[in-house]
Amino acid sequence: MKTTQNTKRTKFIFVTGGVLSSLGKGLASAALGALLESRGLTVTFQKLDPYINVDPGTMNPFQHGEVYVTDDGAETDLDMGHYERYTNAVMAQKNNYTSGRIYYSVITKERRGEYLGGTVQVIPHITDEIKAAVLQLDGSVDVAIIEIGGTVGDIEGLPFIEAIRQLRGDLGREYTLFIHLTLVPYIKTAGEVKTKPTQHSVRELRADGIQPDILICRTEVPLEDSLKAKIGLFCNVPKDAVITAIDCDTIYELPINLYREGLDTKILELLNIWTGQPNIKAWEKLVHTIKNPKNTVTIAITGKYVDLTESYKSLHEALVHGGLANGIKVELRYLSAEDIEVKNPGELLEGCDGILVPGGFGKRGAEGKIKAITHARENKIPFFGICLGMQLAVVEYSRNVAGLAGANSTEFEKEAKDPVIYLIKEWFDYRTQKIQTRDESSDMGGTLRLGAYPCILKEKTNAFKAYGQEEISERHRHRFEFNNEYREPLEQHGLTISGTSPNNELVEIVEIADHPWFLGCQFHPEFKSKPMKPHPLFRDFISAALARKLGK
Repeated sequence: MKTTQNTKRTKFIFVTGGVLSSLGKGLASAALGALLESRGLTVTFQKLDPYINVDPGTMNPFQHGEVYVTDDGAETDLDMGHYERYTNAVMAQKNNYTSGRIYYSVITKERRGEYLGGTVQVIPHITDEIKAAVLQLDGSVDVAIIEIGGTVGDIEGLPFIEAIRQLRGDLGREYTLFIHLTLVPYIKTAGEVKTKPTQHSVRELRADGIQPDILICRTEVPLEDSLKAKIGLFCNVPKDAVITAIDCDTIYELPINLYREGLDTKILELLNIWTGQPNIKAWEKLVHTIKNPKNTVTIAITGKYVDLTESYKSLHEALVHGGLANGIKVELRYLSAEDIEVKNPGELLEGCDGILVPGGFGKRGAEGKIKAITHARENKIPFFGICLGMQLAVVEYSRNVAGLAGANSTEFEKEAKDPVIYLIKEWFDYRTQKIQTRDESSDMGGTLRLGAYPCILKEKTNAFKAYGQEEISERHRHRFEFNNEYREPLEQHGLTISGTSPNNELVEIVEIADHPWFLGCQFHPEFKSKPMKPHPLFRDFISAALARKLGK
């Protein structure tokens, strides 16, 4: 396997996980990227997921968490969001591969006869495809951090482990580094920290041909030097390569903790990279703001995935960022839209300073979300509707203000009397610069408007005030659109269309002028919010919620 011909060669860090899932490989990788950037290096990331789905776009959020969308329209793993929030890296289709996508490519090549009738096997064909996916990044940045999804020992992850084992031989030790994240549990009844799970996990990894260079140990308590020495002895790594990843009060404290453990210094030593000293003052200032808020607001999130908040990971973080921009803490109250359907919205939403209805698909809980929107509109509570939240705000306004009692989305009622939200059959795609067509028979993913699209803002609106510019670009992931046949009658009844596509064909943002702050957007602004650069819509939404709480 040859590397791409570039004057700059990229060094690769491979991150694996052991013992159990959900230890935080994505966050650890993102924090590591932040540390390397703080030393002046350029970084990128890649997530290799072992599941057979081609991408997470059609997966249930209860099982997988949110689907993160990139500028180029890729539906990716939620860890892409961590990567972009912690660093300046911009994720795209090439940054997330699944087993399904790898196998699909190999099978397509076999059907075309590219393997000349040979027997197609996991080794070398699947592993070569994985290696080619990784090596796309060679030459693009100083360091590429490659996260292997799942847990070492999972049968579906073996081709990825084998591929990165081969890459060590292809690229050499100075260009590859293996980091293994494990759990070092603290047994409270015994008052002891146990290293055996880490030992077994490393043994499993070594059986697959990989000796980790660095161990990151997730733990509740600090690891003493003697314990690090023990882990290093049994796992065949130096003591200074055993890194404590203690539980944090906030995830944005992780880069600071890993820096204090010397992780970045050890990595640079092993990869033979020279840089200046890191500058983590911005992270320290951020954590100080988080831990010392000036005030608190409560935001109600009315959705149908509230039992698994990972479904709204980027949304959760964007609201935290909105609080940071105002120097305050945001407390989130997740409310089931189905509960609101059958209970008094006023009682459930009592004490909330703002109400947010997020994106989603399907009819379940829609009427509960509409009730929450009515409560926000009538009681002058700051409201933020995202994607489906905007569409339902249009439905609510049509029914209760414009007098269109039969208003609905054709997603929920195909023969709606007043289809104010519908499936547009033909539209101009600004990303491809082509006319796109879609209908109900299209593939589930094929009917979606995905990725970054331009939007023109109307002056003297909340949207324009937030962004401070006329043209913006935001990421989309939705199937249904505002029906322009109802545009004029709704505007006559006081609905403000404050953002549209450049050709004025697609409605992107709606507002109510006679309200402290009521805004719905067709896109997903949470995907572009960062702790160091909060999204302007979340900043202003939280500001409005704070003003309500303070009685301003």
